[in-house]
Amino acid sequence: MGDVILEIKKMHKTFGPTVALKEVNMTLRKGEIRGLIGENGSGKSTIMSIASGKIPSTSGQMRYKGKEWKPTSMLEAQNHGIAMILQEANTIPGVSVAQNIFAGCESRFSKFGIVDMNKMYRAADELISKYGIKHIKGSDLIDIYSFEDRKLIEIVRCLMNDNVEILVVDETTTALSMDGRGILYKLMHDMAEKEDKTIVFVSHDMDEILEHCSTLTVLRDGDVVGELSREEMNDVGATQRIRYLMVGREIGEKYYREDYDSSHTGELALEMKNVTYKNIKNFNLKLHKGEIIGFGGLSGCGMRDIGRIAYGIEKIDGGEVIRHEKSIKTPLQAINNDIGYISKSRDTEALLLSATIEANIVLPSIPSLTKRGFISPKDEHQLAKNEIEAFRIKCHGGKQLVSTLSGGNKQKVSFAKWTAKESDVIVMDCPTRGVDIGVKQSMYALIEKMKREGKAILMISEELSELVGMADRIIIMKDYKVTKEFMRSPDLTQHDIIEYMI
Repeated sequence: MGDVILEIKKMHKTFGPTVALKEVNMTLRKGEIRGLIGENGSGKSTIMSIASGKIPSTSGQMRYKGKEWKPTSMLEAQNHGIAMILQEANTIPGVSVAQNIFAGCESRFSKFGIVDMNKMYRAADELISKYGIKHIKGSDLIDIYSFEDRKLIEIVRCLMNDNVEILVVDETTTALSMDGRGILYKLMHDMAEKEDKTIVFVSHDMDEILEHCSTLTVLRDGDVVGELSREEMNDVGATQRIRYLMVGREIGEKYYREDYDSSHTGELALEMKNVTYKNIKNFNLKLHKGEIIGFGGLSGCGMRDIGRIAYGIEKIDGGEVIRHEKSIKTPLQAINNDIGYISKSRDTEALLLSATIEANIVLPSIPSLTKRGFISPKDEHQLAKNEIEAFRIKCHGGKQLVSTLSGGNKQKVSFAKWTAKESDVIVMDCPTRGVDIGVKQSMYALIEKMKREGKAILMISEELSELVGMADRIIIMKDYKVTKEFMRSPDLTQHDIIEYMI
């Protein structure tokens, strides 16, 4: 590794009574891809959020390029060479792609106080194409692009200046398509190996950590509990060692389902008949009680639309979504008919960030909690408390704001809403996005338990291993059409599926 570029000493951070960091020490060097891994709430994002100016520390010191470092904003940090791609959506709606990329830097395109928009559009197009992104245009309204594409735009924005010395990639790959991940991986290696830049790669994905990182720091409960070199990461048993460091215990080998029984009750839980929506034409689906149907494909293939249609978010052009012989046309009708929906766009569609954990969990259950027009606060509190304990949500109580939680703990709240409601049909769009390996294991166990209880699950995922490991039937989509269906089998592999996606 090269020279030291950032030193973090005795960094301490509290959020109210919650201790996020306990006097953490870390040294970053030029030319390294430093992996940060740990359970949800372990402090991974917190430490880099302090270094990149997103939040202040409670105490501790930093030295960047040999000088004291105490940024007051992300813009200040970025202007000095530290940029962070955030885990959640961080674009400005209602304006162009170019305006998002150059937000706060419009002066470089203005003359006498008037912004030359065409000049900005051209600059955005040049920057976008520089990173091998061909389908996004600077003049387009950002709202027309998918969640995955908006994340690519955020990456470009972080790198709009040539002065970036440290790039923090915070759980970004969970929001990207397979193509987008390829673009990001190449970018990371080019910056580290060809330009001697520093990459901090925060991820829960053990495979990508082991493949792409040159060093690894493991955090647990706000402490650094281990650091591994590239050689140690290559050792036999490294995966188990890292898992043990993360959770402080052996989590066992069982991960996905171990059975290959794809049977179900035969009773219909949800049906889509001749559904037409934009480029999806005459789509049909039957989901039964006790069945897990998985949808896979590349970004923009149409699988995400299927989930949104099933929950009544999108207004279809033709056909019908049926539950209990009733037509489902709105999310309210879906909720009233015991259909739940876990959105990939967690912060904008799944949660009320300005509300408490308790309020988010009990929201779908309010009708069942209401008696004679009144809701018992005691019943609300108990319902939320049960789910907080069941999911082991790291918080100091149900009254804590959801906005203060880590990404993985937010995802637990997204799940808890519908388990509290005891929904019989749940649409899961990337259900384990941004959660650590221990939580994933418990979520898969929960999904398996739901199947045994007769729940019907529509699982949309970009992780083929997740689909192969959990689904009874896998439907692959490409260009808004079904290209292949696979039944659960011990012989089914990811390689069998990929050719039907591309």
